[in-house]
Amino acid sequence: MTTTLYRPVGPEELKLIEDSGWLAFPPRLPDQPIFYPVTNEPYAIQIARDWNVPASGSGFVTRFEVDSRYLERFPIQTVEGREHAELWVPAEELEEFNRYIVGKIEVTRKFP
Repeated sequence: MTTTLYRPVGPEELKLIEDSGWLAFPPRLPDQPIFYPVTNEPYAIQIARDWNVPASGSGFVTRFEVDSRYLERFPIQTVEGREHAELWVPAEELEEFNRYIVGKIEVTRKFP
C-alpha cells in the first residue's frame, strides 16, 4: 500500500528531480535540516504559488507515492491549521526516504 504525498518546489529543485529520472528528491542544503512533503495538494499549491514564485520566479507541485508502512515512522505535523499537514523527514534520512518512493515523481501544477 502507498500514500500519496506532495512537495512544492522551485525551478532549481525541480531540475535536480528531473536529473534523477523523476525518482528522487535532492539532498537538503546545509541550512535545511528537514525535508517536508505535505499531505494534501491544496497546501502544496499554496506554498508553490505564495512562497516559491516570489522566491524564484516559478513554483511547481510534485506528487508521488511512498510505501505507507515506511511512513509510519514520521508522525504528521500540523502547522498553523489542520489543512497544513506535513511530514518532517530529517535531512540525513532523505536518501533512505527516496528508496521508498514507489514509481515516479510527477509535476501536477506550475505557477505562474
